[in-house]
Amino acid sequence: MIRNATAVWNGSGKEGKGHLTTQSGVLSETQYSFVSRFESGIGTNPEELVAAAHAGCFTMKLSFVLGAAGFTPESLTTKCAITLDNGSITLSHLTVEGKVPGISADQFAACVKDAEANCPISKLYNTTITSEAVLLG
Repeated sequence: MIRNATAVWNGSGKEGKGHLTTQSGVLSETQYSFVSRFESGIGTNPEELVAAAHAGCFTMKLSFVLGAAGFTPESLTTKCAITLDNGSITLSHLTVEGKVPGISADQFAACVKDAEANCPISKLYNTTITSEAVLLG
């Protein structure tokens, strides 16, 4: 399976702006800029999207881990906070709340740690990154 998204940027890093479009169309020319990334302007930013991806991936993985342990969650809610410090993502902090009938706190904590280590986005942080460049004239 391959999924894709497209970023278009016009102008300089600080004064320019761009937009993001995803294959599914959920994001369709969604605006982002220096102001939406580093200040409090309107639009999204890469760190917010990474946080959404990590929260979603982790929560789905946790549901599978719980199921494999014999539990069916009623609800799972995860907040992911991404820390950008000096040009690098230094922390992805997941806070999860779960309503899981019949599970103990220790069992839930173990399932959370399993999902934290094994969801694909968590694994992405230690993956090979490749690129392909096409310069348009």
